[in-house]
Amino acid sequence: MEFSELIRTGQAQAELLRGPEMPPLRGTLCVTGHHLLLSPGPQATPDLWLLLLRSVDSIEKRVAGDAGTITLRCKDLRVLQLDIEGVEATLDIARSIEALSSLESVITSFPFFYRPKGLRLGEAWHFHPPERYYKRIARETWSSPLPVPQTRAWRLSEANEDFSLCPSYPRAVIVPRAVDDDALARSARFRQGGRFPVLSYYHAPRGTVLLRSSQPLTGRQKLRCAEDEELLRAVLAEARPGARGFIVDTRSAQAAKQARMTGGGTEAKAAYPGWKRLHRPLERGRPLQESFVRLMEACGDPEQSMDRWLSRLDGCRWLSHVKEALSTACLAAQGMEWEGACILVHGAEGTDSTLLVTSLAQLILDPLSRTMAGFQELIEREWIQAGHPFQLRCAHSAFSHTRPKHEAPIFLLFLDCVWQLGRQFPLSLEFGEGMLLALFDHSYASPFGTFLCNSEKERCLCEVRTRTHSLWSGLNQPKEQRKLRNPLYVPNPLAIWPSVEPQSLRLWQGLFLRWTHPPEPSEVAWEKVWQIATDQKTEGSQPTDSASEPQP
Repeated sequence: MEFSELIRTGQAQAELLRGPEMPPLRGTLCVTGHHLLLSPGPQATPDLWLLLLRSVDSIEKRVAGDAGTITLRCKDLRVLQLDIEGVEATLDIARSIEALSSLESVITSFPFFYRPKGLRLGEAWHFHPPERYYKRIARETWSSPLPVPQTRAWRLSEANEDFSLCPSYPRAVIVPRAVDDDALARSARFRQGGRFPVLSYYHAPRGTVLLRSSQPLTGRQKLRCAEDEELLRAVLAEARPGARGFIVDTRSAQAAKQARMTGGGTEAKAAYPGWKRLHRPLERGRPLQESFVRLMEACGDPEQSMDRWLSRLDGCRWLSHVKEALSTACLAAQGMEWEGACILVHGAEGTDSTLLVTSLAQLILDPLSRTMAGFQELIEREWIQAGHPFQLRCAHSAFSHTRPKHEAPIFLLFLDCVWQLGRQFPLSLEFGEGMLLALFDHSYASPFGTFLCNSEKERCLCEVRTRTHSLWSGLNQPKEQRKLRNPLYVPNPLAIWPSVEPQSLRLWQGLFLRWTHPPEPSEVAWEKVWQIATDQKTEGSQPTDSASEPQP
């Protein structure tokens, strides 16, 4: 199929309204295979206005007289209005945008055509392979002050080299050395989607580990798997003398019980000695998507009273989801830090709330994860390589008129929780709000290939790593770093324990209200902070912008 077949009208005269405090743009509107362009007249600025069509979440059109209006609601939460000359041109452009913005083919998306100056294909894709993190674990276990030698406790397994064990795992995973690949294969058959327990994070100060998996397939018959039991037994045996473990199940006890009726289930206490199950239910799927939609409906209503606003903010329950996510992550982190316990996190599939908890727990405990390079590695390892289905979850944002199928803002919830951490600990994160906003935007629509597809297997089939540019190569350009880094950053070797009390959590205005409130004041303030930090650095103060990249 050619893009030209979907473009009914190539261009028209139009006026673009971009929101409050922003002047309208008038010029020639053009539709291409991937973009909507508006070229102002010669009397105006020569810069083109571009919109990636993939970022359109919903489109509304209306006509009156000999003109028409198209309202575009975007996945990055912008609302744009196009006033177009000509009824036929309006309808044709609207149909073209609808068709081009909803193409499902990955290999025809813009990242496969994007060729920016200064970047080379293949750059940055190699920055965060599993082997890199395994080498870090090996180095930390060698230098561990604990009395138990752990230098051979873990190994890098390539049993999933062809994705036959688990289609949503990467080719290589870190597992206990005492468990061979045949046992991993049997454990994979006992876990939903093949997601057998793998190491997510090694907490060197206490010699404990954080693992993730999917639910066991015990079913109504309460089936067991000797190899799966052996795997978790090996985790405790290789951790430390007398170590115990906690299984943090992100479903309610009732939901876990009901899962047995459809073949799922939980780890039986008798089959997994030393492990205790804790239920900490986290919403995902449709309830979370509906919460996001209701929040944006409230944020988009400028006429409501204060009482109405507070009622709607409470009614959407978004901040409740933030609270529960942070609370569960703190529970997992406390188990490792305070109890010296090993932690296994899973829900049902293990690709959503599981990754939310494991990644937040690492930010709380691990100083390297709070650096710019370490945070990028965390997202690559715990979200992208770990099989979060970005293509499904981010198919629509908050404005789509279609009934949610697989959409859910799990990654957005993670970014919001990270923003809360940054607000409560303003010196402890090397990256700032600009980094979080960039990740939100690119996860829904991006010229880079990093968030394409639902798993590493799909990315391999589509040749994403060889035919598209990595987002990290773009964000790590010097001209971008000033917008993304925190000028007040001071390395903090301690754990950061967030408060989840109602008065401690805030609405992330920089995201949810960024298009309805003028952004200039915050940008000016950010530049002022940078200037102050730079001046202090020049005067001989302690550097506050030092990058701390994880060592291979």
